Amino acid sequence: MDIPQASVPDQSDQPRVSLKRGMKSRHLFMITLAGVIGTGLFLGTGDVISQAGPGGTILAYLVGGVLLYLTMVCLGEMSAVMPVSGSFQAHATKFIGPGTGFTIGWVYWISWASFIGLEFLSAGIVMKYWFPDTPTWFWSAFFIVVLFAINCFTVRSFAETEYALAAVKVLAVGLFIGLGLLAVFGVVHMDGQPAPGLSNFTSHGGFFPVGLGAVFAAMMTVVYTFMGSEVMGVAAGETENPQKAIPRAVRTIVFRLVFLYLGAILILIALIPWDQLGLDQSPFVTVLDAIGIPYAAGIMNFVILVAILSVGNTGLYMCTRILWSLAQEHAAPKAFGRTTKRGIPLAALIFTLAFGLLSLLTSVVAADTLFVFLISVSGVGGALCWMTIAFSQYRFRKQYVANGGDLADLPYKAPMYPFTPIAVIVLNLAVFVAMAFDSTQRLSLLLGLACVPVCYAAYHWVIGPRAARALTGVEAP
Repeated sequence: MDIPQASVPDQSDQPRVSLKRGMKSRHLFMITLAGVIGTGLFLGTGDVISQAGPGGTILAYLVGGVLLYLTMVCLGEMSAVMPVSGSFQAHATKFIGPGTGFTIGWVYWISWASFIGLEFLSAGIVMKYWFPDTPTWFWSAFFIVVLFAINCFTVRSFAETEYALAAVKVLAVGLFIGLGLLAVFGVVHMDGQPAPGLSNFTSHGGFFPVGLGAVFAAMMTVVYTFMGSEVMGVAAGETENPQKAIPRAVRTIVFRLVFLYLGAILILIALIPWDQLGLDQSPFVTVLDAIGIPYAAGIMNFVILVAILSVGNTGLYMCTRILWSLAQEHAAPKAFGRTTKRGIPLAALIFTLAFGLLSLLTSVVAADTLFVFLISVSGVGGALCWMTIAFSQYRFRKQYVANGGDLADLPYKAPMYPFTPIAVIVLNLAVFVAMAFDSTQRLSLLLGLACVPVCYAAYHWVIGPRAARALTGVEAP
């Protein structure tokens, strides 16, 4: 569908022409799924259930699913019109202002790059399950080389790898739900015990055994678990025919994600009493062991390894593209904006990987200072990103209509405007408020948010004037 150029804000000042559209719609779909189905599901759900109980967990994930949907439709509307690899960073620059684009770009880059090194370390630790005598650093280095090679070859190599990793995760969750249903209704027996049915939802203190207040604490973990879905916008810049692929992805991905998450969580609650779950073991392993699946721990360790590598792979990809986008706007060194003949921002990729490994080093040499700051930025970066997506869409729609655009011409239109972007902002602010009242989260919130005014100040006093001189061709003094 053609969109009248007069109705779309001018994009000619963003020279994003050096990447390759090497992904197909199937890649976009599975990469977005992979961005959300990670270790948060396979490891973190037990902790959420133990904190909030059956009803609190279900409510927290339902609210999180609604927030995910509202954010995705906002991102989908803008990405279908402006499908660039900078995604929400480029949208923020265009529709809010360059200072906001600079700030959210760097905050988001730090939040993901800081975790890349930890993912490689985690992968090395998981491998010790099968190779206990091999040092962790060996496997960590091995996976670093493998994922770097995948990301520096072509965008198609990244997409095909992530497609395969996502397929493993989706298949694992789907099989778990199917097997769990058989156990719930007694087709498959658990340790010789009678089928639990739905009794575990209410038999251990009721449906809300710890009250509704626990929902707010659980929401922090749930929202953090859903972060990563914004990879759809980043990948749109290298996807064929994004005007068709993005609307199709938005309409199907969210509901399938919520089905997979809620399906798995309902099975966990039904089969294991909520007060017997926690962080000491993956709840999936607990269920598979109870059903009597041989090598349950080994199977889940493999799935967790796949999830870890998928996060590392996606993190490298997203950080590289965000850094490339920042360089296009003179908000990062020029070298990060250059690409190879295959369309890969190699310098941005190398810098991202180096930063990730250095952030891992800070966990040893500066565990109580710099490492705490980096992890704090990671904790709030995703929520800030979602708020920026919502506000950008709010501003985009207003500009689009003001420029004479017909909403019927949009490839994808976010429903319930302006309620949708406002709801995203309010819900994320509510998460911040909940973090402020949680003594274990308060410091992370303060340190993470402190990065925002620092970035704005850096842009307006240093980066902005330099970018203006670069755009006008005036040499810096």
